Amino acid sequence: MKFEEKALETKHVFKGKVIDLDVETVILPDGKKATREIVHHHGAVGIVCITENEKIILVKQWRQPLRKATLEIPAGKIDPEEKGPLNTAARELNEEVRLSAQSFEYITSFYTSPGFADEKMFLYRAHGLNSVEKNLPRDAGEFLNIFELSMEQVEEEIKKGTICDSKTLMAIWYWKMNRIKE
Repeated sequence: MKFEEKALETKHVFKGKVIDLDVETVILPDGKKATREIVHHHGAVGIVCITENEKIILVKQWRQPLRKATLEIPAGKIDPEEKGPLNTAARELNEEVRLSAQSFEYITSFYTSPGFADEKMFLYRAHGLNSVEKNLPRDAGEFLNIFELSMEQVEEEIKKGTICDSKTLMAIWYWKMNRIKE
């Protein structure tokens, strides 16, 4: 069976700072027409940071779409002028948790919500964490607190629903599977 849908028409309906939105009319494999709403995104990175005392570094911030504060790994969107996601990882590590890394290890990449968005996230592990000498400015309107949690504390936060996003859950599962030690 062929799965490919052929785009007949694309209407660009929104251009924002973070996303663009297109509405496409497509032909389905059975010949019928359908409408697809597609969110375009430049991509993002997430960084797994494990301290010397085997704790994961997370940031707590308000997430308006969820109407609650969440605990997440440091992460952020790739700026188009940056030369690759690794540069974004270094910048976000500084901006969000005021750390630098001696090196980054690529873990994986994945699409966050392929049913409606093309956002690709790159997941890295930061090795050799150090405090930065010069803090980069945080994004406008970005307010966050930094936490270091043990695996047991992380599991409690997952049960409470404070840790609930895919990138952070994936990072925690990676940590748990590999029992990362710095």
